[in-house]
Order: sequence, then structure tokens, then C-alpha cells
Amino acid sequence: MQSDKFGNITYNEKELIDLLYKDQLDFLSKVYLEKTPNIDKLKEISEINLQHLDPNIETVSIEDFDLAHQSVWFMPEKYKSFDIKNWVLEQCADTEAYNRAQEELAEFQARNMMPLLQWLKYLVDTCRANNIVWGVGRGSSVSSFVLFLIGVHKIDSIKYDLDWRDFLR
Repeated sequence: MQSDKFGNITYNEKELIDLLYKDQLDFLSKVYLEKTPNIDKLKEISEINLQHLDPNIETVSIEDFDLAHQSVWFMPEKYKSFDIKNWVLEQCADTEAYNRAQEELAEFQARNMMPLLQWLKYLVDTCRANNIVWGVGRGSSVSSFVLFLIGVHKIDSIKYDLDWRDFLR
């Protein structure tokens, strides 16, 4: 199996047959297949609605791909219109925190990632409301003070002098 630049997994004929024999296709929402002469026969035999990899998908920019898919994320309207920037800045206890948050938010904004922050706020609020436990923090995300304020992780990157640029490289 291979993955393209958008994260779509493409299976070849042998991998598809292995999945069919193991009855493991039910967890896949989309199955992309390499375009080969035997694929149509496999589709007919399997009686599963399988897609061919769209050869034109590679012509779409990653930014356009992201924007198109962000529009279909499930997120209640109150979070879609939520002013995440103001909310984050209101959470800052002092000038150092405020300046750090502003610096990070400017970079999130420059990368058109504000909808991601809104969605993360929704996710954290939903987890808290339903007593769902999530990790305390791992990897480069812990260097983001904004993610700390939202509650994605519990590592105060200012306290530990972590550079937020490690997260948004």
C-alpha cells in the first residue's frame, strides 16, 4: 500500500485480495486502487463499491485540498463562528503569555490554520463535557503555548522555555 501527498492510501491487487480474504474492508470508508487490467474483475467479484485513484488529484495544491476538506469537518456552528483568537488572548495571565500567544496566533493565521484551532477547541470542550481522557502532550505540539491554552496538552511551553517554532516548522 502507498500513500499520496494527501494521505490517501492506494492498494494494489494483491493487497486488496488479502483484505478481502481477511474480511477487513468494512473499516475502510474509501478504498483507492491502482489502475490495472484486473481491477474491474476484482471489483465485480468482491461486490464492494471500490474507487479508482483519481489521476487528477495530484494536480490539486495541498492548500486547496486542505481548504476543501476543512469545509466538511463536523463542528457546531457556534465553534465555526467562535473568535478563537480573542478567547486565547483572554486566557493569558501576564504580558509574557499574551505576547507569546499573539506571536503564535499570527503564524497560525498566516498558515490559514484558525479553523483548526476552532476545531481543536470544540474537540477539547467535547472531551471535557463527556469525561473523555486524552493525552497530556507528546511531540512537537507541546511547544505550542496556544495549544496549551486551548487544552490540547498540559505542558506549559513558556514555563519550560520551549520554542513554538519547533511545532510549526
